Parts: sequence; structure tokens; C-alpha cells
Amino acid sequence: MKRREFITLIGGAAAAWPLAARAQQPAMPVIGFLSGRSQDEASGDTAAFHQGLSEMGYVGGRNVALEYRWAEGRNELLPDLAVDLVRLQVAVLAAVGGNNSAFAAIQMTSVIPIVFTSSADSVQVGLVASLSHPGGNVTGVSWFDTELGSKQLQLLSDLVPNISVVVLMVNPDSPEVADQRETAQKAARDLGWKLHVSTARSVSEIEVAFATAKRQAVDAVMISSDPFLHSRRQQVVALAARHAIPTISSGREWVVAGGLISYGNSIADAYRRAGLQTGRLLRGVKPTDLPVDRSTKFELTINLTTAKTLGLTVPDKLLVAADEVIE
Repeated sequence: MKRREFITLIGGAAAAWPLAARAQQPAMPVIGFLSGRSQDEASGDTAAFHQGLSEMGYVGGRNVALEYRWAEGRNELLPDLAVDLVRLQVAVLAAVGGNNSAFAAIQMTSVIPIVFTSSADSVQVGLVASLSHPGGNVTGVSWFDTELGSKQLQLLSDLVPNISVVVLMVNPDSPEVADQRETAQKAARDLGWKLHVSTARSVSEIEVAFATAKRQAVDAVMISSDPFLHSRRQQVVALAARHAIPTISSGREWVVAGGLISYGNSIADAYRRAGLQTGRLLRGVKPTDLPVDRSTKFELTINLTTAKTLGLTVPDKLLVAADEVIE
């Protein structure tokens, strides 16, 4: 064999080695990310999900790929978005941003592992059979927002003097409505208050809810945990300011937007834990053997500017207890 032919042969073989090696490598797993929220308003929580994944050794674009689908607060879009991800045969489907995302995913697949984030009792609402042994292809993270009603109303009583009537604003399409209403009504009775329930599943209904609250001379509005209402928080906060009605919610984002006070679970912590759960499933743990995690990190946030506008003086005990005070 001539020297030039030998060099050509070796060169061609060397060029083929990387291709052969790549052909033998397993395909990069894909995570489906289904959310009832919008990409912009969920950006911080999505980053927390990525943090949880990275703690399990998975980095997007390096050893795992992610496919995102956003419902933008429109629950009717979730089934089609879930179908789209199932057709991609994702390795894990993270269904977050409200229980409706998880229910949409569950309806579309009994095979692909599903990780949910839920502010409700995930057993009571029917997501899993048991927290310790979920069963089937579903597990996730819960933080039981419905249990916070009593604490939230107590905080309102510490901040807003002479309360007697409160409105609970809910999205009637949310699976958690019944529990949130029941908990809030009991807490209000314990304080000797009247509690009205106002439904709001659309922009116009939010307008009507505040007009009605003003007409009824309510002392404060308690906003339930819900992806649609969360996506409309700028509208809600603006209406509360227009009518001079104090608000309390479960997420700090409301207070950052101009709401008065919030107390609830750290959603970012819940999403980080969802990332950890997703990583465990990618490592081969079966969802039926992976207990539902419970996020127990809570945050109290107060907006001093809003308090001053409403003529309220924030007690020192609340300032000391607050995780964040916005001025």
C-alpha cells in the first residue's frame, strides 16, 4: 500500500470514530414542562425548578432537554398542551402552575411519570392515593395552602383595625375552591367576622367582585391561591388600590405588585423540590415509590407603601416577623 493511501485510510477511520461513539451514546432525556401560568410571570419559579434539577446532576442543554408548554392562565388549553408533550414521549412530565395542569397530564398518560406542584391536599383532591405511597405514575410536591386561611386572617386582624366583614375571592374553576372556602369560613367565624365569597374566573368578573366589595363596605379582600388570579394580580392590586381595600394573599408576588400583605408557602422552594423529584425519577426511581414531598418554607411579606396609602400603621411585631418588607 502506498504511503498516501495509508494516510488517507487512517484519516478516514479517525474521522469516523467520533460518529460511531456518538451513535452508541443514549439519547438525551427530555422533560416536559406543562404550566397553567405564563412564561414571564413564572420565570423565577422556573429557575428554582432548574436549580432542583441541577442539584440532582441534570442541567438543561447539557445532559437533559426541556420542552415547555404554557397555558397563560387559560385552563381550557391544558389538555391539548398535555397531549403535545405525551406525543413527544418525554421521560418525565412536570405538571405545575395549579392542579388543573396535573389533572390534564393524568388524563393523557398512565405511563409517563408525572410530577405535580399542588397547594391542596393532593390525596383529598384525587391526585394520589397516599402521600407516602402515591401509586400509579404520579408524585410531586404539596404545600397545603388551604390550611393557611386561619393564619392569614389573624395577620389581617393584627394589621387592619376593626375588621368585621371580609371577602374571599376565588376562581370557581379551581379544584381547591371547596377547601379554601371551608377553611376561610371557619377562620372568620372564630374571629367573629362575616365572610362573603366572590367568584372571579374572568377579567370582567374581577371588576364586578371589587365593585360589589366596595358596595358592601367590606374591610378586606382575601385572595385565594389560583393560577388565573395570580396571572391577573396587577389588575386585582390596581382595583384594590382604587377602592382603598386592603388585600392579603399567599404569594409575595402580590405584595411586590402593590398588595398589602401576603403569607404563604415559598413557591420557589416548592418548584425547587419539584426539580429534585424530577431528577429522582430520571435516575430511575418509580413514581409509585417516591413519596409526595411537602414544602414547609413559609414567607411573610408586607408592603409599607401600600400600608401608608391605606392609612395603616404596621405593628412592630409584624415588621420583626416579616421575611421581606417592601418600601
